[in-house]
Amino acid sequence: MSKQKDKDLPSADVTEGVERAPHRAMFRAMGYDDADFSSPMVGVANPAADITPCNVHLDDVADSAVEGVEGGDGMPIEFGTITISDAISMGTEGMRASLISREVIADSVELVAFGERMDALVTVAGCDKNLPGMMMAAIRTDLPSVFLYGGSIMPGEHDGREITVQNVFEGVGAVASGDMSEDELEEMERHACPGAGACGGMFTANTMASISEALGLAPLGSASPPAESDERYDVAERAGELAAECVREDRRPSDILTRESFENAIAIQVALGGSTNAVLHLLALAAEAGVDLDIEDFNTISDRTPKVANLQPGGSRVMNDLHEVGGVPVILARLLDAGLIHGDAKTVTGRTIEEELDHLGVNGSVEEDVDFLKPVDDPFHETGAITVLTGNLAPDGAVLKVTGKDETQHTGPARVFESEEDAMAYVQEGHIESGDVIVIRNEGPRGGPGMREMLGVTAAVVGQGHEDDVALLTDGRFSGATRGPMVGHVAPEAASGGPIALVEDGDEVTVDVPNRELSVAVDDDEMASRSEDWAEPEPRYDTGVLRKYGAQFGSAAHGAVTNPAAKRE
Repeated sequence: MSKQKDKDLPSADVTEGVERAPHRAMFRAMGYDDADFSSPMVGVANPAADITPCNVHLDDVADSAVEGVEGGDGMPIEFGTITISDAISMGTEGMRASLISREVIADSVELVAFGERMDALVTVAGCDKNLPGMMMAAIRTDLPSVFLYGGSIMPGEHDGREITVQNVFEGVGAVASGDMSEDELEEMERHACPGAGACGGMFTANTMASISEALGLAPLGSASPPAESDERYDVAERAGELAAECVREDRRPSDILTRESFENAIAIQVALGGSTNAVLHLLALAAEAGVDLDIEDFNTISDRTPKVANLQPGGSRVMNDLHEVGGVPVILARLLDAGLIHGDAKTVTGRTIEEELDHLGVNGSVEEDVDFLKPVDDPFHETGAITVLTGNLAPDGAVLKVTGKDETQHTGPARVFESEEDAMAYVQEGHIESGDVIVIRNEGPRGGPGMREMLGVTAAVVGQGHEDDVALLTDGRFSGATRGPMVGHVAPEAASGGPIALVEDGDEVTVDVPNRELSVAVDDDEMASRSEDWAEPEPRYDTGVLRKYGAQFGSAAHGAVTNPAAKRE
């Protein structure tokens, strides 16, 4: 006789009772049986696609998760959702879809979980926006959930050194300035991405994967195994088993996520030198979870948390290098020993961060001497890598990742562009000069719409040798691979009448990182006069998904969410 299902589980709505015979008949057509009907239904949300190496292998990862669910006496139900390849859409109109895809992923997983009466979730993710989108879905449904990263790509090799797609983007700028031949760029192109997995540096995907461990939504040690390694599939199988366990223990995201969890997440972000995009996504996750988190909290935590890892884009190493010395738990252990994270924060395993580190036998040390990790008391930087700037150009904040040796103080004339394409043409034609401040506006969440990443422009600036002497600011976003004095997420955005909409060519703009200021040397009366002449721009799109989500986005200062219950003004 089969075991009885807990009648309080959502899936009992579709598997229990005489009246559900038609529903069971549908399941039987797919190979499910009586033993499955008595088990918790665990959805495996899988954004596999041939559109990006980040996701091309996720069917295999999901298969391992399904095996884990079965091994944990669960009923696995795999279903799909979308992905957008940020690297492939970068620099094109299509990049407007990227941030929207975060919302669509969260919406679609929530819909399937709700509509099909799932009891739990394994949320699989590959490319950048998959990760926050999947975590947002888990938070919204508040079903027992385990986050599962698909892993990162191995580095390529060129001219005896490791390279990633970042080097190729920067190579485009080097070719434009005559510092690299087209033949060498082609050689880099052919070797930068040797297989499946997300971009290898501490860019957005690896940053968010690391954060998933610090938040407690993923098991410690699950972020760093490479995409095509046996360890990655072991992690996937364990995720499936753990999801079934979470149902039995009634362990939910709301039991895990607290203010302390988010402080831990920010600490790992700034200690690793992670992507600026994580600011946006953590604010969105906190808004979904009902946790009070403010953009200024990133400064507070960055002030007390040193940068102890030197990974791309600021350094030369990649996620696999971190994996070989113990992965994210090594960094967490160092921060815990220094009192910089909350060791009593819960994780998806039911243990606290501190208990989990003890369980794994991780103490923060590594057996070999490595050049890209340092102890907390002798860091690469005394403070973390993320800085939030405010001032008369960004009353609600703007975000910068400090990747150079020194903090930036830069003042120069504004070169104003109404779109990324116009700015890219200006840069590629060789017009930029030392001291310039490139201002790209109307690329925010609403104005873009979709808040495009601008690695093409920033990499071209760096590739032309202007990493330190040209600044760039935008109400759009940057790739996690961006480096140099590049300030994004300027809020309020231009489409909402923010001060960035009022800047004119030649205005003197200051980016002052030590004093956390982003300002323009225009007095209040003149800004008020310009504001009177400003008119809200017409939406770029009249219909379809870009018009719909563009109208729904909230401010970047609060995570650019579209969920009405999560919006804050």
